[in-house]
Amino acid sequence: MLITIPDLLSPEQVVQCRQALQTADWEDGRLTAGHLAAHAKQNLQLPQSHPLTEQIGGLILDALARSPQFMAAALPLKVVPPRFNRYEGGGTYGTHVDTAIQSVPGTPHRIRTDVSATLFFSEPDTYEGGELVVQDTYGAHTVKLPAGAMVLYPGTSLHHVTPVTRGVRLASFFWIQSLVREDHLRALLWELDQSIQTVTQETPASPAVQKLSGVYHNLLRQWSNT
Repeated sequence: MLITIPDLLSPEQVVQCRQALQTADWEDGRLTAGHLAAHAKQNLQLPQSHPLTEQIGGLILDALARSPQFMAAALPLKVVPPRFNRYEGGGTYGTHVDTAIQSVPGTPHRIRTDVSATLFFSEPDTYEGGELVVQDTYGAHTVKLPAGAMVLYPGTSLHHVTPVTRGVRLASFFWIQSLVREDHLRALLWELDQSIQTVTQETPASPAVQKLSGVYHNLLRQWSNT
């Protein structure tokens, strides 16, 4: 399931974050890559100890907590603190699958990466290339979103970032451990949730609203891992 969440951050927040990130001190992204990923990864990454990592990461986490779409799509149990990358001058990331378990820096906690997320800070017309390409059973899906928008996709997916041949692509990336581990079950709950929202808006007094809501929560109760 691939879901786009528009306007997670406001235009003002995007501008402030982008200006701060453009002047930050970046490091080679391969420093945080595993053995296999290091051969495919050609980008820059903001050090996890950098003050902006915590500052902008906190802003993103606050925005996620206020987003009904994110909550319904990801059903988050835990979120890995957001990280940040920069692609330019042909920078790319070859086809890979994200690491199954991510450690939270400075803590003993580890998080299973059920859902992957990319939040864009650069407007699409300011750089060429840099598309996120996600592969699933229905083929390849190309994603290049407006600044402030975010895409969620299964952590199990093969994906890559095409070379950035002009301009700079700034983004945040992170992972979510979901209450519902299986992607196809999350997809069913997402579709049911969207249907409930539609019925509620069109016929708020309909008995179907309560019935559908009951089905949703009973399925979530049955499928939840916590």
